[in-house]
Amino acid sequence: MPGRLFAATLAAALLAAPAAAQVTMVIAWPAGGATDISGRIMQPALAEALGEPVIIKNVTGAAGTIGTAEVARARPDGRTILITPVGPMMIQPQLRRNVGYTPADFTPICQVLDSPLIMMTPKTSGLKTVQDVIAKAKTQPGAFPYASTGPGTIPHISMVAFERLAGISMNHIPYRGSGQVMQGFAEGSVTLFNDQSNLIRQYDLHAIAIFNENRSPDFAETPTMRELGYDLVYSIWTGIYGPAGMAPALVARFERACLQTMANAEVRAGLARVQIPIVVRNAAEFAEFNRDQYARFGEVIRAANLTLD
Repeated sequence: MPGRLFAATLAAALLAAPAAAQVTMVIAWPAGGATDISGRIMQPALAEALGEPVIIKNVTGAAGTIGTAEVARARPDGRTILITPVGPMMIQPQLRRNVGYTPADFTPICQVLDSPLIMMTPKTSGLKTVQDVIAKAKTQPGAFPYASTGPGTIPHISMVAFERLAGISMNHIPYRGSGQVMQGFAEGSVTLFNDQSNLIRQYDLHAIAIFNENRSPDFAETPTMRELGYDLVYSIWTGIYGPAGMAPALVARFERACLQTMANAEVRAGLARVQIPIVVRNAAEFAEFNRDQYARFGEVIRAANLTLD
């Protein structure tokens, strides 16, 4: 009897004990895309810097807004953070009335990446230049398909801007993530996509043009859109956020861990291998950058008269 009583007491104590502390890092995109790859490269170093496990949770759909909204609803206790590119945070709340959040529902912790946007195509598509794209679009008004990672994402917004400047109309085909776009490339259902440069060599694609102020050292032969007469400059930056209301000491702890992670030699080497450029801003700098970016994209959206609902 005493043995059984001790065992029952121990079992009850174990059930009542709190689970080991861990941080859930939400990625609002499917596995295999640039955000997912970046997050998984950073994960071990971030866990080491925080001194506790970091687990990744992919919550996909609606151009990244489902996972982003989940973090907006989380408690600001440091148990849940978000790593996201620009679209779900800066663009979607200005395009959709019902995303369930605004930037005010988040605490900017740090920026980690900034990758130039490149117009890309399979090498077998026959599209080599921007003029090839324009010529093909003019032979199929409103029908020539291009891919995006969802309505209102940078891949979508940038192509809408290109269509306006080039005087063409194309057919927007949204996918859930860049991994699915690559499947579309393989199947031949789409042949054009604007996204981060890491996909070019990863999937042996042809880079048509870069949406950057200057040519990229990694793609020195690829012209900029500006060189070709189209004043289009876009990049896909990525940052880490917590829910709004995080205590200043908690923000500082995560900020330190983020900066330490991005200085980690293995992280830097891993991101270099997949050609995702590191650009770091601390919490204060990132908060100010968010305000500027929100205003900038608001102007773009209003000028293009873009709405999704």
